[in-house]
Amino acid sequence: MGKILEVKNLKKTFYKGKNPYVAVNGVNFSVSAGTCAGIVGESGCGKSTTARIITGLTKPDEGSVWVDGIEMIHADRKQKKELYRKVQMVFQTPQDSFDPRRTLGDGIMEGMLNQGMRRKQAKERMKELLSMVELDGSFAGRYPHEVSGGQCQRAAIARALGVSPQLLICDEATSALDVTVQAQIIALLQKLREEMGLSVLMICHDLALVQNFCDFVLVMYDGKIVEQGTPDEVILYPKQEYTRILVDSVL
Repeated sequence: MGKILEVKNLKKTFYKGKNPYVAVNGVNFSVSAGTCAGIVGESGCGKSTTARIITGLTKPDEGSVWVDGIEMIHADRKQKKELYRKVQMVFQTPQDSFDPRRTLGDGIMEGMLNQGMRRKQAKERMKELLSMVELDGSFAGRYPHEVSGGQCQRAAIARALGVSPQLLICDEATSALDVTVQAQIIALLQKLREEMGLSVLMICHDLALVQNFCDFVLVMYDGKIVEQGTPDEVILYPKQEYTRILVDSVL
């Protein structure tokens, strides 16, 4: 099984005034095609910064990101456009990821139009995507503030799938939702993953969710990957003290 994603020696330092803060410090990992990997750790450990580097939203100080065998950070403009189509991200607060002045339907079509799809074709595809995420066609005309958090997250997933990505990055995609809705979104992601052969990188602090959804788990602490393995290996038989503390905190 080939690798859809390889992350090599990522480093990123932010500054608060003159004071440096190392957010990501030598991170290395890969995600095999068709699998789901989870990155877990406490807030501020570097999970979201790593995700933002992978999607091109943040530029690293050092390191490389390979998507489907092509280096992403130093790719030319044409290559980046194709690579960004292959990698899409679903954010923690879906309402904030949509333009409040535009309908959900317009938001879902935006990526497809940017990739050169004709509006008529994008509109038909948008309707198909709404059905795939179990929303009826009326949601195309609604605004982000007019729907629930769970409904908006379904629309965000539809938007991400519009350009037929190979890798979907979910950055705490269920943490802002109540428990019942969380379960529904995870069930939806599992169904879409199986039907579309998606690879998924799940950024998460919920170990139970990771144990049930992911094939592989990476534990992040202080900007570094400190442990990795299958969910059972990491959660049932942790090797590092930090991982044991993380597991004990939710048991």
